[in-house]
Amino acid sequence: MPSNTSVPTDFLLLRCQLADASTLAEAAHGFCADNALVLHRAAWAADAALQNPLSKALPNTVIYARLHARAHVPLSALPTLDAAWRKICPEAVETTLSRLESVFERPGHSRAETPAFHYVVETDPEADWANEIFRWYDTEHMPGLAAVPGCVHGRRLLNHDHGLHEGLEGTLDHGPLSFACYDLVTEETLGSPPWLAVRGSAWSDITRPHFTNTRRTMMAVLA
Repeated sequence: MPSNTSVPTDFLLLRCQLADASTLAEAAHGFCADNALVLHRAAWAADAALQNPLSKALPNTVIYARLHARAHVPLSALPTLDAAWRKICPEAVETTLSRLESVFERPGHSRAETPAFHYVVETDPEADWANEIFRWYDTEHMPGLAAVPGCVHGRRLLNHDHGLHEGLEGTLDHGPLSFACYDLVTEETLGSPPWLAVRGSAWSDITRPHFTNTRRTMMAVLA
């Protein structure tokens, strides 16, 4: 992607590997404050790679840094932000910064509660299936899951920097294109009967076989 390419951006997604998340909240707040961003969410999963054994070196740390308003952010802006994060959190490795565009969001049934967990489903739609999968997500799947007790909020984003990119630490994987995330009160929400009923719809059975490079990760919310 040319360095002058600008894309609509609502969030910057910072992902990295951290052996210890005890300082993540402080580092995330500092990174956002220093770069005129709003900290939306910081989450960590010690077992991220175990949850996705087919993915190599899956990052266990995510920070969503929200822009104050949607803007067209050039790829050339990311190295400066990357350097700022490395200065604040030098123990982080395999850092990637991706530009995310929010395309759907829905407050959940439990919107008044504080989320303790953050669940993410990433996927690349199979060729010629993107429109159908995105229509399923926005028409049935995400509204249905948001309405499940225990779901605080649902949001779907497009990762404009999906795929492999050369970085300071070699070739790094920025993940798939579609990025669906859910803030949850408890982990058990994911296996509750209402949640499973939404996942088990006829339309779900049609679209899900056309997911590729899929990753599903449950993370603890730290900030």
